[in-house]
Amino acid sequence: MGKGPLSLRRLTSIRHGKKGSAVKDEAQISMPSSPPPSLLANAIGPVTGGTTVKAKKKTGGARMWMRYDWSGAMEMVECDKSIIIKRASVPARDLRILGPVFSHSSNILARERAIVVNLEVIKAIITAEEVLLLDPHRPEVLPFVHRLKQQFPQRNTLQASANVQSSLDPEAAEGLQSELPFEFQVLEMALELVCSIVDSSVAALETDAWPVLDELTKNVSTENLEIVRSLKSNLTRLLARVQKVRDELEHLLDDNEDMADLYLTRKWIQNQQTEAILEGTGSNSIVVPPHHTSNRSASMVTSNMDEDDVEDLEMLLEAYFMQLEGMRNKILTVREYIDDTEDYVNIQLDNQRNELIQLQLILTIASFAIAAETLLASLFGMNIPCPLYNMHGIFGYFVWSITALCIVLFMVTLGYARWKKLLGS
Repeated sequence: MGKGPLSLRRLTSIRHGKKGSAVKDEAQISMPSSPPPSLLANAIGPVTGGTTVKAKKKTGGARMWMRYDWSGAMEMVECDKSIIIKRASVPARDLRILGPVFSHSSNILARERAIVVNLEVIKAIITAEEVLLLDPHRPEVLPFVHRLKQQFPQRNTLQASANVQSSLDPEAAEGLQSELPFEFQVLEMALELVCSIVDSSVAALETDAWPVLDELTKNVSTENLEIVRSLKSNLTRLLARVQKVRDELEHLLDDNEDMADLYLTRKWIQNQQTEAILEGTGSNSIVVPPHHTSNRSASMVTSNMDEDDVEDLEMLLEAYFMQLEGMRNKILTVREYIDDTEDYVNIQLDNQRNELIQLQLILTIASFAIAAETLLASLFGMNIPCPLYNMHGIFGYFVWSITALCIVLFMVTLGYARWKKLLGS
C-alpha cells in the first residue's frame, strides 16, 4: 500500500485536508465524492466540540435522534421523519419499524445506503460512515452510546495522521487485520448489547425459578402457585424476545443475498467505481473510505468485490446466533423444569384425591353396614305385636347379635372392595 491509489497517507490527507503539493496532486485524482452535508446539523445549527448544543423547536412528530460517525463526531437533535429519510435515504415505511407500534419486533433490514436495525432497545439507522440512534437518552440505550464512544473516540487531524503513520508499520498493520467496516462494527455492538441484556434476563429468570419451583414441590399453596404463574408468564415473554432476534439472524444467515446487501462499504466503493467509469477517469481513481484503512477492510472492499463473499458477516452473525441459541436452550430448560414440576404437583394432587375417594368409599361401606342395623332396629321399633317382646333378657342378646352381623357385613364388603382393587393395599 505504499504509493498506489490506496495509500493510507493520501487517504487521510484527503479526509482531513492536509496540505502538501505531492499529496494534493494525487488527491485531485483519487478524491471520492464528498458526502452530502449533514441535514441534522442544518436542522439544529452548528456543532461545537463534536456535540450539538442547541436545537430547534420541536415539531409535530419529532423525536430525539443522535448522529455518531466514525470520527467520533456526535450531535443530537429532535427532528421529524423527513430529515431522517433524506439523511439516510431510507423509505418512510422503514421508520414505522422504529416506531412504538413495532417496538417489540426484531428487524435488520438492508437498504441501498443504510441498515435499519430494531433489536430490543436498539433502534438505529446505520450507514457506511455514521449511525443515527433513536432515543439515545434512554437508560437502556446509554451502554450502547458509551460503547460507541469507546470504539470510535473523537479524532482530530493530528491523531488521524498519527493513526495512518502507525498503520503503515508492518507490525501495526498486522494488528488491524481483524478490523471490520464501520457498519459491521456498529451492528456487532448492537448485537452484543442485546445479547448481554437477554443473558442477564435469562440469568435472573434461572435464579428466581429454581427456589420457587423447589418450594412448590414441598408446599402446594395458593401463594406458591401464583409465583409460578408469574414466573411462567415472564418466561414466555423472554422466550418470545429471544426467538425474534434469533429468527432474524437465522433469516439473514440462510440468504447470502440479504447478507451481501448489508455490505454498505462495498456498495459505496462500487458506486464510486461506476461514477469513475462514467467520468472516464478509469478504475485507478477508486479509493477506500478514510475510516477503512486496515489491510483487511481495504482488501474486502476493493480486491474482493464478489457479491457472494459474505464470510466476514456470516462469522459475525453466527457467533451471536449461537449465543442466542444457547440462551434459548436455557429458557427451554427452565420451561421443561416448570412443566416437570407441574406434572409432579398434579401427581401429588391426584394421589391426594385418590386417598379422599378411598376414604369416602370406606365411609360409604360403614354407612351401609350401620344402615342395615338401623333398618332392623326400625322394624322392631314399630307397634307390631311380637312374641319376642315378652321374653325377658332377649334385648341384649338381640342387639349384640345384630351389631356383630353389621360388623361382619362391613368386613365382607371392605374385603370385596380390596379384591376388586377399589382400595389401596
